[in-house]
Amino acid sequence: MAYIEVEEGVPGIRSLFNFRPETGKPLCDLAEVLLRGPSPLSSGERELIAAYVSHRNGCMFCMNSHAAAARCWHGDQKQIVDELLREQNAGSFSQKMKALLLIAGKVQNNGRSVTPDDIDAARNAGAADADIHDTVLIAAAFSLFNRYVDGLASYTPTGEAAYEEMGKRMCEKGYHI
Repeated sequence: MAYIEVEEGVPGIRSLFNFRPETGKPLCDLAEVLLRGPSPLSSGERELIAAYVSHRNGCMFCMNSHAAAARCWHGDQKQIVDELLREQNAGSFSQKMKALLLIAGKVQNNGRSVTPDDIDAARNAGAADADIHDTVLIAAAFSLFNRYVDGLASYTPTGEAAYEEMGKRMCEKGYHI
């Protein structure tokens, strides 16, 4: 049960956005731009970064919902999402994506953990400045979103089917409230 009075049965961050639409709308707009707007990274890659950071933060709602969206975007290769999150195996990803996930993990821990060597490794693997920028911003924003969801103990469904439907909706319709 959430720590504040939100609409019962509305999962995760959506209930918090509904509680305060004046803050919810800009946060939804940010998620829309970060995960679906113009970027050299695909929406599937960006959803994967969001799920990875949420996993590292222990935010089950955000990890499960964004993993479901990443699976939806990855289609026939959806198993790579589970390999990364459940098995901590990034072996199926490009060197560029591995380098960006390393940066995302460091941002999740502490932004100052990112070093010039991390940035050089990402560039050497083919990442451009926009790839690095978007990765850092997604990791930072999802650390905020995770703390928002967990800090107010929003409702977290336990069934995989609920998340599968959320992931499909996020892929098809995006993040607008």
